[in-house]
Amino acid sequence: MAFKKWRKKRPLGGAVTTILSGLMISWVPLNLYLSTFLPGSIAIIGLLFGGVITLLGIVALFFPNASKILGIFTIFLSILSVIGALGGFLFGTLFGIIGGALLMAWRLAPVQVKAAPPNRVDKTVHTV
Repeated sequence: MAFKKWRKKRPLGGAVTTILSGLMISWVPLNLYLSTFLPGSIAIIGLLFGGVITLLGIVALFFPNASKILGIFTIFLSILSVIGALGGFLFGTLFGIIGGALLMAWRLAPVQVKAAPPNRVDKTVHTV
């Protein structure tokens, strides 16, 4: 019950998809670690983008009000990750675009207030 309540107040689907995207993008440079840390290698950019995208997904869980701007940054960095990490063999880019779009589309559901039926005092006030 508590998790369900917590989940409804946060963009959980978009955040999890964004975190998976960041991990996929980071996977390629981590497997090429021998050449990643050489001077002049652009694979370090892929590692940086993957880490930032993962961080954006985690931040979206804790700051749901900023999910729109986080979604924009996620889509932007996911597309740029093709340069340094092949976008996690393009699956990371695709997941990043979907996760960013979910973050941008998320809104907090409006609160529904139950209207109480008028009690006796209210009825007598209106009749006087």
